[in-house]
Amino acid sequence: MKDQYTPNLAAQFTRMGQALAEKPHLARLGALFSETVLIEVDGQEYYLTFHRGALERVTEGPSRQTPWRFALRVDAEALKKFWAPIPEPRFHDIFGFVKTGRGRLDGDILALVKNLRFFKEFMALGRITVTA
Repeated sequence: MKDQYTPNLAAQFTRMGQALAEKPHLARLGALFSETVLIEVDGQEYYLTFHRGALERVTEGPSRQTPWRFALRVDAEALKKFWAPIPEPRFHDIFGFVKTGRGRLDGDILALVKNLRFFKEFMALGRITVTA
């Protein structure tokens, strides 16, 4: 089910990238992270390209030619709950999506685990930049 929340996700990820640039501790955490990550929300694909911990670009998909290292696939309602200022239980963490069956992690999970704190804190930036 498409939600009015979904079409603005590219702009949301861009705002999160701008907020990321203002967080020196995240720059240190992501200093070795230069990958493309696929975020899929209700079937809509967004490719987030990071270089040394900075978000360089957000590209909307689908694209079979854009390589990505790992993917987070989630439904829009679950992501909206995750980005609430104080998320409800089971929506406070990206692994909560998986545990409740509302999301899935694919690809090179080792790359995710090596950069877990960086990626989790990046995704949590949506809580302070979200616009309804």
